[in-house]
Amino acid sequence: MIATNKLSFGYSAGKRVLNDISLTLGEGHIHGLLGCNGIGKTTLLKIICGIMRPNAGEVVVDGFDPMSRRPDMFSEMMIIPEEFDLPNVSLERYAKVTAPFYPRFDMGQMRGYCEALGVNPAEKLHAMSMGQRKKAYIAFALACNVRMLLMDEPTNGLDIPSKSVFRRLLAGYVDDSRMVVISTHQVADVESLIDNIVILDQQGVALNATTAEICQRLKFGRAEEGDRVIYSERTIAGDMAVVWNEREEESLLNIELLFNATSANRDAIRAIFNM
Repeated sequence: MIATNKLSFGYSAGKRVLNDISLTLGEGHIHGLLGCNGIGKTTLLKIICGIMRPNAGEVVVDGFDPMSRRPDMFSEMMIIPEEFDLPNVSLERYAKVTAPFYPRFDMGQMRGYCEALGVNPAEKLHAMSMGQRKKAYIAFALACNVRMLLMDEPTNGLDIPSKSVFRRLLAGYVDDSRMVVISTHQVADVESLIDNIVILDQQGVALNATTAEICQRLKFGRAEEGDRVIYSERTIAGDMAVVWNEREEESLLNIELLFNATSANRDAIRAIFNM
């Protein structure tokens, strides 16, 4: 489990990017971490991993402070940053050198993931395109079988077929003992995977709820007479709205509409979810 309590961080006295972040992320979920550019999503992932230290508050990962840099914590955590650099060796060589840090690493699984993603694990990483390197790192990360997998914009650089394979592999990865946290602006790429949504804004955590809770309390689509509208916008398909689901009707989640509604009417959204 990952938990933060009143976490704050600023790169300088006048530039705070995280403010009073208190949330809990549990196993058995694919958590979607959403927010505007510069709101601190990447910074939060780095603090969770112990790469950066918060200015205030605390973060606890499996009962440990990440800054303690305990091997037994890091062996259960993997981060795939949006941009990364890998040595000029083959993925297989990289895996053999790095795998001892991850007790459940499975070379056979990695090769299977590479085959599914169209990556040659014997090819040197510097000879690959950016998209191929991203797929190679994803294959390695999944094969490490860690309980906490953090991903920052994982679909950036992937072509359309690879995004489909990525969704299939990730859906098969999560079980009751594992969690995935995805920070992304490309919500359409992962909308079908995410089952818990965290929205950050300048004031902190604007929303932290499962998709089941969201669809139980909110309805997305065309507003009907008598609906209490929280947010609406005009689209090519007509006016689309987020309304209180007072009649408990079935509704298909629209993450983009939800995000816009939370940005426009934060207090109403938080009141509905008792935040």
